[in-house]
Amino acid sequence: MNRFLRRAWPIAALLLLLLLPPTLSRASGDTTDFNYNRARLLSYLLREQLPLHHYSHKPIDDALSRAAFGLFLKQLDSQKRFLLKSDVAQLQDFADRIDDELNQGRIILPSFAAELMGQRIAVVEKMVTDLLAGNFDLHSQKKLETDPEKLDFCTGEAQLRERWRQALTYQVLLRYLGLVDDRAAEAKVTGKQTARDASIDPQLLKQAQEKVAKNYHDFFDRLRQDTTQDYYDRYFSAVTRAYDPHTDYLPPTEKEDFDIGMRGSLEGIGATLREEDGYIKVVAIMAGSAAFRQGQLQAEDIILKVAEGSAEPVDVTDMRLRDAVGLIRGPKGTEVRLTVRKPDGRALVIPIIRDVVQIEDTFVKGTVLPATANQPRFGYIKIPSFYRDFHGSGGRNVTDDVRHELQHLKKAGVAGIVLDLRNDGGGSLTDAVATAGLFIKTGPVVQVKSSDGSIEPLNDTDAGIEYAGPLVVMVNEFSASASEILAGMLQDYGRAVIVGGQHTYGKGTVQALIDLDRGLSLRDMDDYKPLGALKITVQKFYRVSGASTQYRGVVPDIILPDRLQYLKTGEKYAECSLPWDTVAPVSYVRWADSARRLDTLRARSRQRTAADPRFQEIAREADRAKERSEQTLQSLDITTIRAEREEANKLAEIDPMHGEKSPPETDHVATAAEKEKQLASQVLDDPYASEAVAVLGDLETPARPPLLVAPGRSTAAASATATPP
Repeated sequence: MNRFLRRAWPIAALLLLLLLPPTLSRASGDTTDFNYNRARLLSYLLREQLPLHHYSHKPIDDALSRAAFGLFLKQLDSQKRFLLKSDVAQLQDFADRIDDELNQGRIILPSFAAELMGQRIAVVEKMVTDLLAGNFDLHSQKKLETDPEKLDFCTGEAQLRERWRQALTYQVLLRYLGLVDDRAAEAKVTGKQTARDASIDPQLLKQAQEKVAKNYHDFFDRLRQDTTQDYYDRYFSAVTRAYDPHTDYLPPTEKEDFDIGMRGSLEGIGATLREEDGYIKVVAIMAGSAAFRQGQLQAEDIILKVAEGSAEPVDVTDMRLRDAVGLIRGPKGTEVRLTVRKPDGRALVIPIIRDVVQIEDTFVKGTVLPATANQPRFGYIKIPSFYRDFHGSGGRNVTDDVRHELQHLKKAGVAGIVLDLRNDGGGSLTDAVATAGLFIKTGPVVQVKSSDGSIEPLNDTDAGIEYAGPLVVMVNEFSASASEILAGMLQDYGRAVIVGGQHTYGKGTVQALIDLDRGLSLRDMDDYKPLGALKITVQKFYRVSGASTQYRGVVPDIILPDRLQYLKTGEKYAECSLPWDTVAPVSYVRWADSARRLDTLRARSRQRTAADPRFQEIAREADRAKERSEQTLQSLDITTIRAEREEANKLAEIDPMHGEKSPPETDHVATAAEKEKQLASQVLDDPYASEAVAVLGDLETPARPPLLVAPGRSTAAASATATPP
C-alpha cells in the first residue's frame, strides 16, 4: 500500500514547527498544554491525510463536522444517563465547528467535553450511591426503556434520577434472581430440598444490592480514570469514522492491540469485538476457537458483563474496548463468563474455557455425502476464511487446500459440490482470485478501484479448470469481503447457484494502515510520540458485472428462511458507510445456459422448505425473535422477569449456530476418515446445508462445458488483503 503514502512527513513536520509553540517536555508536568499541542499535531496530520488518501476524498467541511459530532456525542453518553439536555445544547454549539477546529489547529471540544462529563459523573455517582442505599420496589408497574435511541436526554436531575432508579431496579432484580438460582443449584448439589418461594428473601435482596453497588463503585472508578487525552482520542476517532465505519484513528495502545491481532495471537476466546454506541459487540467468531467450540456466542451479540469464573461479573457497558478485552482475555484453561444480550433481546450467560485456537478447524475441510435413493453422492467443502502465510514460511493457503479437496472429491466420483462460505469474514484477496480460478478457465474475477480513480481488474490467468461440475455456494449475512468476491464472481459467471439469507455482509472495501510516527524524525517532535496510526479505506471492490459488493453485498439466487432475518446486520446498517455504486463491466463469458434453471430451482426450493418441519420451526422462531427485538420496554416486576428468564433458558436450548454446529468436545483423537464422516453427519443434520444439497440435486448433471472465454485484460493478482468487517 506504499503508493498511498506519497506525501513525506518531514515537510509536514517543518510546517508544524511554525504552528506549534516550543516543545513541552513530558517531565514539565503541564499535561494540559502538552495534550493540547499533541492534539494540534494530530489534527494537522489527519486533515492532511484523510481527504488526500481516503477513497471518497470527502472534504473536511460542515457536513463531516456534523457526522463526527454525532459519533462523538454517542461516545460521551450513549445510554443518555449522564448528560442533560442543557449540557447537550452547550456541546451542540460545536456541531458545525469541528471542521474549523481541525483546519485552524485549535481543538477545544474534547477538553470542554471532559470537564462537562467530569461534573456530570460526580453528580450521577452520588445519585447512584444514594439510590442503592435505599429500597427498591420489586413489583413496580413501570417499564424500563432499553433502547437509548428511543430516549431523549433528561431535562433535569429529577428526571435523570428516575431514569437511574429504573435502571438500578432492573439490575438489582436480575442479581437477586441470580442469587436465588445459585442457592437452588447449591441445594440440589447438597441434596437439600428448597421450595420455590415467590416471597422476597430480605437477606438475598441485601446481597443483591451490595453486589450491584460494588459493581457501580468499580464502574465510576473506571470513569474517573479517563484522562483528557482519552477524550482527544475519542474525538479523533469520531472524525475518522465519519469517513466510513472502517476508517479509524488508533491511539498507541489500540495500535499495539491491532498489531498483536494481525500477528495472530491465538490464546483467549477467539472473538473479534468492536465498540459501538457504548456497547461491546461481537463482530466475528474465529473458526476453531474456544467460543466457536462452545457454540453460543455469535456475531451481533452484545457483551454486557464479564466475570472471571464464578467471581462477580463486571459491567462493560460504556467501557473502553481495550479495557473490556483485558477482562475477557486470560490464560488457557481458565473460565470466563460472558453475560450477553442476543439480537432478539434475550439475556444469556455464556461460560467459555479460554484456549488456543484448534488450527485444524481454521482450515478448509471437505467430505463426501452418501448417496440416497433420490440423489447421487455429492461433495461438501467448507472455507472458514481466505487464509495465507504472507511471511513465506511454507504455511498453508486456502487455494491449495481447496484444490486438494476438489481433487479428493473428484476421485470419489461426486456428481456435484456444495461450497460453504457462511460466516467467512474474508482474508487474502490473492486467494479469492486464485480460488475462483479453480472453477473457470480464465477471465476477470474482481475489479479494484483505488482512491486515485484507477481501476484494475484482477484475472485468473490459469487456463486449467480444477472442477467443472455442478456447484452450489452457501452464504449468510456474515459472509464478507473476500468471500463476497468469490460468491459474486461465481454468480456473475452463472458458474454456481448462490443459496442463503437475504444478503451477505456488504464489506467491499480495503484498508491501509498509516503509522503516524513515520517520518516525524525532527527532534522537536519526539516528545509527542507515539502518535498511533490511521486505518484508512483506500480501495473498493467491484464485481465483473460492474456492481460493487459494498453496502448491498451479494443477493443469493435462492433465498432461504432465516431465523435472523429481522437482524439489521451488515454494511448498509453501519453509520457513514460508503454507498453502493457501479463501474463499467469487464469482458467475461457466462457459463452456458446458466440462467434458464433459476426459476425452476427457486420454485422447488420453496416447496421443500415450506414442507420441512425444521424450516417451519425456523420461520416461527424468526417471527418470535422479531417480536422480542421490537419489545424494548422491560418490565420491572419480579414475577414477569422470572417468567422471562425461564423462557430465555428454554430458547437457549435451541441450536444457536444458525445452521452450523461445531464438532463435539472429546478426548478421542479422530482419524481423518472419522473426521470426514463426522463432518458429513453435521452437514446432513444442518437444514440449510441439506437444502443446498437438494438444490444441487435439482441441477442438470453433468454441467455443460463453458463457452469460449472472451479475451480479458490480464493482470497479476495483487497481494492485498480483503479484511473482515
